[in-house]
Amino acid sequence: MTSRDVVLGRLRAALATGDAAPVEVPRDYRHTGTLDLDKLVERLTDYRAHVHRVTEAAVAETIAGILPTGGTVVVPPGLPPSWLPSTVTALPDDGLDNARIAAADAVVTAAALAIAQTGTVVLDGSPDQGRRVLSLLPDRHICVVRADQVVATVPEAVARLTPHRPLTWISGPSATSDIELIRVEGVHGPRQMHVILLP
Repeated sequence: MTSRDVVLGRLRAALATGDAAPVEVPRDYRHTGTLDLDKLVERLTDYRAHVHRVTEAAVAETIAGILPTGGTVVVPPGLPPSWLPSTVTALPDDGLDNARIAAADAVVTAAALAIAQTGTVVLDGSPDQGRRVLSLLPDRHICVVRADQVVATVPEAVARLTPHRPLTWISGPSATSDIELIRVEGVHGPRQMHVILLP
């Protein structure tokens, strides 16, 4: 008798009992934690994201510093115009095709929330965040996160998010490793991630 026969025999025996009672999953893990903005910054930096802690009044100036030569930035329809410096050309996403999005110098979005424990920013497709494709094609993603959008743990994030929205979880710039474990950034998304963290 092979291992395969043993496994299949156990499956057949389990299915033969007809016991379809749901299994109770223990949910006694920690749901909350102590919020620590410095931990979020540390985690994001570990993932090679650039973090800028500024006031909302300095968002446009910060973006101008990230894009010193100006350029074109894709923006979702609900992004506050005051966040954009006069040195960039805003390209509102009104159904832009992928080629135009990919050709932009950056995308600027807001966020649904961020998780300090994991250094993750979550987008949910709200008007100030836009379609998922916006966070994938441009080479640089600039994301503005407010301190009151930061939660300590993943369970807190899941409880706050609306599950039927298109959720995109981002932990730093896109990166992968080849067979020799050499890190390559930008293969499946932006090579650069800038998080502007507001108080």
